[in-house]
Amino acid sequence: MVTETCAVTARHPCEPDQPQVARWRLALAGLFACSALSGCAIGYMAQAAHGEWSVLQAREPIDRIVADPHAKPDLKARLKLVQEARAFAVTALDLPDNRSYRTYADIHRPYVVWNVVAAPEFSVKPLHWCFPITGCVDYRGYFKERKARAFAARLAARGNDVSVDGVPAYSTLGHFADPVLSTMLDYDDLDLVGTIFHELAHQLLYVAGDSEFDESFAMSVQDEGVRRWLAAHGRSAELDHYLQQQRLELQIVQRLTAGRRELKQLYAAPLPLEQRRARKQELMASLVRQVREIEQRQGMRTGYDDWIDQGLNNARLASVGTYFDCVPGFESLLARNGGDLPAFYTAVRALSRQTQARRALCRVAPSARQASGGGAG
Repeated sequence: MVTETCAVTARHPCEPDQPQVARWRLALAGLFACSALSGCAIGYMAQAAHGEWSVLQAREPIDRIVADPHAKPDLKARLKLVQEARAFAVTALDLPDNRSYRTYADIHRPYVVWNVVAAPEFSVKPLHWCFPITGCVDYRGYFKERKARAFAARLAARGNDVSVDGVPAYSTLGHFADPVLSTMLDYDDLDLVGTIFHELAHQLLYVAGDSEFDESFAMSVQDEGVRRWLAAHGRSAELDHYLQQQRLELQIVQRLTAGRRELKQLYAAPLPLEQRRARKQELMASLVRQVREIEQRQGMRTGYDDWIDQGLNNARLASVGTYFDCVPGFESLLARNGGDLPAFYTAVRALSRQTQARRALCRVAPSARQASGGGAG
């Protein structure tokens, strides 16, 4: 995830003095600029600033923890895995070699932020919020759950569909030295490794105001990175299982994407209000049944249980689009570049400067190879 980086942070000893002071001044200027921006509330920005400051203040060098004979063995083992993944990201994936994910922060809560996503009652397009530096994004992140839920309740009272989800990790896009968070260590090994790749991908390339492009790019780097990680470590059985999980997820995403198209057609139809609401609920219930049927056929569960239990809605379906709609396009682009990641990154940077080209990339359908779970390199 990408945090809204209109934030103020104090100088921290993990950072060089002058660059950090420069970032502090830039962020402070952005915070005061918020008062002139539509929808940019000072209270919201203040909580983001304080939350980020608290995270950065909790950092400890991973090298120091790993070398500490009194540190918990389980923690040391997890952080050693992070160190291995961090090195692999640089040497094998050509991701940024910077100060991020070389420190650890125990933040003593289950999630670092809670993201609020909202969409109108009859739209599958998420609401946008705009901030300095990051541009417009499809969510708002809160460092306190109660504030996220209070904001979501206000949006729901206006007739929007809403979703509040805990987030274990995020990136400040390289503006600060992001730590590995205690919330990330609950992941299994592959999710932890993949998260490092995902967040570093955000630091490599970010297009302000295009969440679908940004998140799908990071997802494609994460998936390709995990495939290469498993292959490099000779873990063929785990790689086969990972590819099987990807095939299942692709089936689910395709079904949810088709459901979004059906809902979009419904919302555009000139139907009476109550009839439109009833039909919406029928389509949502049908989507749930189809997801469960796919899981049953494959004998595997997806990661969508909470959403299904709480009830699918426009906001949750919009989130799926944000993270997956453009992934087939990125994977096809990587394949066209022969699996060469530096060449792929160069091609993505060129596309990132062209709005129409970005949109075209996000309309690419999954290839037969992608549907079978094959990687690009």
